[in-house]
Amino acid sequence: MEKVCEEMDNSPSLPSLSPTIPPSVKVEKVDLLKRSIISRPGFGTSGQHISLLTNHFKASVKNPDEIFYHYSVSIHFEDGKAVDGKGIGRKVIDKLYQTYSSELSGKSFAYDGAHSLYTVRPLPQNCSEFTIILEESIGKSSGSPSNDGSLSESGKRSKHSLQAKTFKVEISYAAKVPLKFISFALQGAEPERVQDAMRVLDVILRQEAANRGCLLVRQSFFHDDSRMFSDVGGGVTGVRGFHSSFSPNLGGFSLNMDVSTTVILTPGPVLDFLLANQNVREHCYIDWTKAKKTLKNMRIKARHHNMEFKIIGFSENPCHQQFFTLKLRNGNRGDDGGETSEITVYEYFTKHRGIELKHSAFMPCLDVGKPKRPIYMPLELCYLVPLQRYTKALSLTQRTSLIEKSRQKPLDKIKVITDAVKNYCYDGNPLLATCGISIEKQLTQVDGRVLEAPKLKVGGGEDCFPRNGRWNFNNKKLYRATWIDSWAIVNFSSSCDISYISRELINCGRNKGIHIERPYTLLEEDSQSRIAGPVIRVEKMFERLMTKLPDPPEFLLCVLAERKNSDIYGPWKKKCLSSLGIVTQCIAPIKINEQYLTNVLLKINSKLGGINSLLAIEHSRGIPLIKDTPTMILGMDVSHGSPGRSDIPSIAAVVGSRPWPLISRYRAVVRTQASKLEMIESLFKPLANGEDDGIMRELLLDFYQISNRRKPSQIVVFRDGVNESQFAQVMNTELDQMIKAYQHLGEVDVPKFTFIVAQKNHRTKLFQAAAPGNVPPGTVVDTKVVHPTNYDFFMCSHAGMIGTSRPAHYHVLLDEIGFSPDDLQNLIHSLSYVNQRSTIASSLVAPIFYAHLAAHQMGQILKFEDFSESLSGQESIPVPQLPRLHKDVAGSMFFC
Repeated sequence: MEKVCEEMDNSPSLPSLSPTIPPSVKVEKVDLLKRSIISRPGFGTSGQHISLLTNHFKASVKNPDEIFYHYSVSIHFEDGKAVDGKGIGRKVIDKLYQTYSSELSGKSFAYDGAHSLYTVRPLPQNCSEFTIILEESIGKSSGSPSNDGSLSESGKRSKHSLQAKTFKVEISYAAKVPLKFISFALQGAEPERVQDAMRVLDVILRQEAANRGCLLVRQSFFHDDSRMFSDVGGGVTGVRGFHSSFSPNLGGFSLNMDVSTTVILTPGPVLDFLLANQNVREHCYIDWTKAKKTLKNMRIKARHHNMEFKIIGFSENPCHQQFFTLKLRNGNRGDDGGETSEITVYEYFTKHRGIELKHSAFMPCLDVGKPKRPIYMPLELCYLVPLQRYTKALSLTQRTSLIEKSRQKPLDKIKVITDAVKNYCYDGNPLLATCGISIEKQLTQVDGRVLEAPKLKVGGGEDCFPRNGRWNFNNKKLYRATWIDSWAIVNFSSSCDISYISRELINCGRNKGIHIERPYTLLEEDSQSRIAGPVIRVEKMFERLMTKLPDPPEFLLCVLAERKNSDIYGPWKKKCLSSLGIVTQCIAPIKINEQYLTNVLLKINSKLGGINSLLAIEHSRGIPLIKDTPTMILGMDVSHGSPGRSDIPSIAAVVGSRPWPLISRYRAVVRTQASKLEMIESLFKPLANGEDDGIMRELLLDFYQISNRRKPSQIVVFRDGVNESQFAQVMNTELDQMIKAYQHLGEVDVPKFTFIVAQKNHRTKLFQAAAPGNVPPGTVVDTKVVHPTNYDFFMCSHAGMIGTSRPAHYHVLLDEIGFSPDDLQNLIHSLSYVNQRSTIASSLVAPIFYAHLAAHQMGQILKFEDFSESLSGQESIPVPQLPRLHKDVAGSMFFC
């Protein structure tokens, strides 16, 4: 690594280097062993004890020797085509149970809606093939469509479209799933067997909800109850429901019940939905191309009958110009005699059906038929049926509204959850009752500990003591403040007074120890440029800016008109960080006060190389197991595209601490990879010429250079966004890449690793047993509701000011370094206080927060929307490469 860095010292840019291994260095490859997830080494003891409640309800099993019988289910139409609709599958299986109850010996079952069915007693051996006839036509009209897809003359012919559907159902024995696997889980049994038993129980819960007509979203269910609805704008409604799942844990076996939220299309007239979704007042302003994409595959009912349809598209012509062939009736005989007439959809409904259409004449019709057999419906006759999930990405306004309306205070959440467990009476479920599974109706009590908040150091070596997870810089200076003498302000917002912002920022900076000279220039965007596209606006601004400055500035403050969703943001960041190498900070102020300006200065100071605060243990070099051994801390995250956008690449971000022994400062490296891929594939990236262009090489060399040429002997990895089924795969795959990257630099002695996965996407909540508010920051739980054998714990490091706090769930998969439980929990707690952008403890360790931030913001720099549209229709879409940072900003902590 020394020789590689010597070459690098004379190179113009770190990101572009991929040196080969020096010939004089002999590389001895270390065998890459497959690692197993470690068991819990013990429990933490530090901190003040606190009595807590959690939303786990203890369950007991009276008949542990019962066996679930797993059957594979195959459903086909009469012509042999497989049924792929889950809704149809449930209808077929329900009909099968009603029709063949005696043949099935009246046995209860649980069906997963797809290919698996479970019973507690085996089915008779002759129960393998069934013919099921449903008395309704699924996805077709009960009124207007005739057999050839045209519109009939009257509702009298609707009987012909209600043809019974015949299905062939094959049921074959698959496996036995003993219920005792659950008790084995408490003793560390094989995860696959435990998961089989838990899957059966979760299917039983889903079946229970399906029988009530609920919308099912994994293990959550939602009722069609307007009292649970809240409008979030844009034709979208938030709906509150419940999550329910069984889990084995250290305290035994429990039902985890939690409040859940999803979004649905607001039920009601389709036209009302389109107006709200596109934020227009009149029908003439509807974008029909956008409407077609939004409504595709949505289910509707028509005003003139009660049958349900699925939208496949729009008619090519407006309603008053869309013709179809109408079969005419011959007098009163009821037959058609073969006579037909060409008629428009509009004329058919207004004249033949006597239905008034006020708005439909110049609108396209909904096509609810099949690709070769269209069935047209005027839009104003159609209503969206309830409980249809909205799977498109929510806007910033919608997300904010949904979060605000979903919040519940701890006591309110406790009441809702306990009432749900009592009301749903899971003990009465036939399958659960047969197994003797009973569920207590009270929240589980657990013992927790509250860790002491770490002491911070600020300017002048002054101590800072956080209170309730918060601290401030009132009458305090930053630990290491920068000097800003070459900077400018550009303004893309017509409503901001940048002269006032400049003065206040300089004054606030002086109070915090940052010396800020007057800016070279205050540049307003001209009115003509505002009508151009965002890229052109940025280029024009820079053209004007460079004529005002004698030299490129070290820093630019950019004032935007919108917060977070400005289309200027991406092009501006790309120009500054990739093309020019200028540190920049974007703001969109609503109210300018000292607190706001201080938060802005915290970001600016850290980007320019300053340090806002340090942990006192960093200042004294007293971090256990890290102070004496060069240690790198990594935060890793993968950001995926919004739901329904499989064409958008995923972005992997890794941040590494620098320099040792500090753990407050980080550098980010970001790469794109295949869409929805969770494994980070570019940690080690060998090229055809033998060089490595991977993420780890960049971070390792940076650590070596800035840490007085010390190589990391220990690496602590914090990984976000991984579910339990991927733990072993992610750990082995990603650690193998890290080791290969280390070896590629000519190193033989591989570092020791500690690999920790952090999760926020879980359903465990913690409540104070003797107080109404949220649990205090620093609360840790590593008993009773944690995994029976694996090494995990819950930590709520932040102060929940609104709603109910969600603790982070940390899983320690590997610990070669050998932290004690107390040392590791205190390190993680301390890492929640090193976020240089904030003065509150973060809910996850700062390295993960930085990695998530880097991935999200780099995604905005690369315009995926333009990329996906330009390549739409291609079978294989290449993954675009992210722009590399300019050498002048490559060492920045992160580019936000």
